[in-house]
Parts: sequence; C-alpha cells; structure tokens
Amino acid sequence: MKPQIAELLSAAIEALKSQNLLPADLEASIQVDNTRDKAHGDLATNLALTLAKPARKSPRDIATALVAALPASELVKKVEIAGPGFINFYLSDASTNTLLRAVLEQKEQYGRSNEGDGRKVQVEFVSANPTGPLHIGHGRGAAVGDCLCRLFEATGWDVTREFYYNDAGAQINNLALSVQARCKGFTPDHESWPEDGYRGEYIVELAKSYMNGDTVEAADQSFTGAKNADDLEAIRHFAVAYLRREQDLDLKAFAVDFDVYFLESSLYSEGKVEAAVNKLIENGYTYEDGGALWLRTTDFGDDKDRVMRKTDGGYTYFVPDVAYHFDKWQRGFVRVVNEQGADHHSTITRVRAGLQALNADIPQGWPDYVLHQMVTVMRGGEEVKISKRAGSYVTLRDLIDEVGRDATRYFLAARKADGQLTFDIDLARSQSSDNPVYYIQYAHARVCSIFRKLAENNWTWDQATGLAALGSLALNSEKDLIVKLGRYPEVVRNAANANEPHQIANYLRDLAGEFHTYYNSEKTLVEEVDVRNARLTLAEGVRQVIANGLDLLGVSAPQEM
Repeated sequence: MKPQIAELLSAAIEALKSQNLLPADLEASIQVDNTRDKAHGDLATNLALTLAKPARKSPRDIATALVAALPASELVKKVEIAGPGFINFYLSDASTNTLLRAVLEQKEQYGRSNEGDGRKVQVEFVSANPTGPLHIGHGRGAAVGDCLCRLFEATGWDVTREFYYNDAGAQINNLALSVQARCKGFTPDHESWPEDGYRGEYIVELAKSYMNGDTVEAADQSFTGAKNADDLEAIRHFAVAYLRREQDLDLKAFAVDFDVYFLESSLYSEGKVEAAVNKLIENGYTYEDGGALWLRTTDFGDDKDRVMRKTDGGYTYFVPDVAYHFDKWQRGFVRVVNEQGADHHSTITRVRAGLQALNADIPQGWPDYVLHQMVTVMRGGEEVKISKRAGSYVTLRDLIDEVGRDATRYFLAARKADGQLTFDIDLARSQSSDNPVYYIQYAHARVCSIFRKLAENNWTWDQATGLAALGSLALNSEKDLIVKLGRYPEVVRNAANANEPHQIANYLRDLAGEFHTYYNSEKTLVEEVDVRNARLTLAEGVRQVIANGLDLLGVSAPQEM
C-alpha cells in the first residue's frame, strides 16, 4: 500500500501548490513507513516535517492542509495527525483485501519485482582454496551468497554466480607435498612429513585414489592419477582436481550451483596481472622504494601506501585481486558482491583503491563486500571443533549429515553475516517452536493439513469463491495477518538492496508466529460457509508467502511434518 499512499500524498501536494498554500517550485521527497505501534495506524509519513522549512510553515499546519487535500480513496479508512506533524493512515478492509488478492493471483511471483531491470550482477562466494573439504565457514558463505543470488533474481537482476579458485601458491604446494608423503607411506609423525602438512583423513583417501590411477571429474577439469609418488607436479594437478570434485559434491548437497569457475592462475597466464600493473604505472600511481614497487593507495583513502611488487619480484596478494576485479568490470557487471570471510576486511580499501587508480570509470565503492564472521558449532552444550575426516575443523558435509540441508541453510543465513554465529546442532534438530526453521515450515505444513481436512469433510474451496468471501474477515488478527503479507514485497526489495538475506528469515519467523497464534485462537473449518472460505483464503495466502520466502533461502516448504 505504500506506493498508493505516496500517490495520494503527491496529489495533495499538487493541490496545495495550485491553491498557493505551498511554493510552486517546492520539491518533495515522500516517504511512507510502517508504524511501530498498531494503535497509531498501519502506515505513517513525516512529510509535513520535511516540508515545514522550505514552506516556512509549522509542520502541524502543513499536516492539516495535506490531510484536507488528500483525494478520497477506498484504501484509507481514517487519517490522523500525531505529535509534531506525523500523518497516520488506517487502512480500510478494501485495501487489505486487495493485498490478499494480490498474493493469490500472483502466487510464486508475489514479492518479485523488476528493480534490477535486467542489469548484470555478479556474486562471488565460497571461493575456497582446493586444499580440503569445505568447512562450516565456507558453508555460511555458501548459504549467504546463494541467498543473495536468489534475492537479486527475485528483484530483476541478471545474476552470475562465480567461484574463484586459488589454484596456485604455497598452500597448493603444501597440499601436493602432503599427498606425496602419504603416497610414499609416510604419516604425520614421520621426519619427512611437511612442516605445515595437511593431516586429515581425506589426504589418505586422496593419495590412495592417485596411486590407484583413478580419473576425477571436477566441474571444469579432469585428471587421472599417474600412480607415480615421485611426480610432484602430477600429484598437484590430481589433488586440485580431486578436492575440487569433493567441494562440488559438498555444494551439490547444499543445493548451490555456480555459473563460472575462475582460476587465479589464468590472471597470470593470460597476462591480466601484468596488464593491470602496467596500467597503474602508466597512470602515475606507483613509485619504487627499497627495491619494491608501491601503489599510492593513500590517494584513495587508505591509511598508508601498499607494496605491489616485492623485492623478490613476486606480487603481493591484493594485486591479482585488482586484476580480477578489473576483469569483472570489463565483463559488464554493474554490480558486484563479494561474499567472503571477515579476514578479507583488510583488502577492501586497497582493492578499491587499485580499481580507482586504473582510471577506468569504475564507481567509487565498487565492488560491494559482505563479510561473514566465524561459526561456532555446539552439541550438548559443548563446542564441536574437529571432524574425523578433515582432522582439524567441522565440515559442511558433517553439518548437513547431522541436521539436514534445510536447517543448515536456514541457520547459516538467518543471522546478519557480520555477527558471530553459534550453530546449535541440538536446536537445529529439535521439532519445537524454539527451532525457527521447524516453526516456519510447520506453519506451511499446517495450512496444507487444513486443506486435507477440508476434503475429508467433503467441503470445497476455490480461489474465486474465497476472494468473494473476504468481507467475512472481521477480526483484527485477520487484518494484521493480511497487512503482514502485504509487507513481503518490500522486505524482499530491502533485503536485496542491503545485501541482507537474514531479513527474509526474520520476516518468515514473525509471519509464522502470527499465523500460529491466529490458528490456535480461531477455528478455520467452521460451518459458516463464507467465514470458512474467507479464512481458507487467508490461510492459503500465508502458505504462499511462506513458500515464496523459503525458496529465497533455498529451504523446502513441506506439506507434511
């Protein structure tokens, strides 16, 4: 209803201008918000307060004039002026019925919009080094990143999901050495074991597969084990392919897919790092000092300049990031969101500085970053720290096996990413109102159960009959539920604009709570036909919105529980 109320206010402003009660050149920014207290109506605006200074009148006087000039509308039951000049709107039954009609008519499309207008957005997430199974931190990144993609798709963006693989460097060499040691029969307590070698059981499995000559198929590469424990390069290629396949399986179990797998090594092999460095030098933002090449990141808000090329000729880690993001810009992504761990915080300023220094018309503050904090896993009141297979951490697969995909996805996405998360396995497995994902799914299943009972009683319901009977919804709790449904599209837009999928989770939990309270206090399958049909229509609206919201979180909407 907010756009409709804003249109009424706009018409009132124009009427006051025509009466010379407001300056003809006055520009107004109309904002309509939900009220915090239902006693103050359904919607409110501070428009009179914002117009007071340019109009040189008191907010109360302007509010009074605006209310008097509002066009008549069946959407509004009552308008009141409160406090220094706030205008509160009480919606009519006709307006709430319009909201419910929209839910039932639009079905799966309800809440979706075209704000993105088909523009290109890329979300880079997970981007785990192929050195082991995905841990629970990667899982949080996968849940948040995939939910962001779903939100962007729901708001009309052309979405690309991208996984950036660091397939070179010290960690990969360390992986290869660890696998080679296992291929030769060495254990972590052997003197030849690499100092920082990987000790998980998966290294044993990997070495065995390599020595068996197995062929592994990852998302974008295939490699066959050479069965030669002395061929470190072959071991490295096989290990990367093997672990990438394992990560692919982890992500498949989590219902996460990617459109693009981008290799860090390609930035070097295709000359993109060198080209970016040369462009920065050409633009005059670099200097040499102490045998190293520096970037003047202080020109772009950094607290100190940063080394780009070390004295040994190697590049510091943020340089390929600059080249990588320049590649994203050249691919036409007007919006880029990087979902990464909190340890990437220090790179944000210097990557953005490097992009600005390229003088390529890249907007300031591009790209966006969503950084997630660590996850603590609890069971029986105690922290779970290790997995037998991984050896030193809890894997994403461990958690999915323990509590299922739905609970894992919901719990990892349901809290704002920049807050630390405690994942309570016992809570996630419980079938109680304390478990939010169970509570939400149960509300959906409850509506489905109502319709099964309807058939058992040989009663029928169809959408047209239900919509025609909406006048029978006379309770405040029913109106409140409909208003809650009407806010869903705004929640989706806000969550997408703010890169915050947890807003969807919070909304669904609140909606489920209101529905459970209503269900427990009011019988749906009553003898009175119109009342029954109207309440069934309301229940179907709740079910549809819950299903739509759960889909944005990648969580199922079961019909039975």
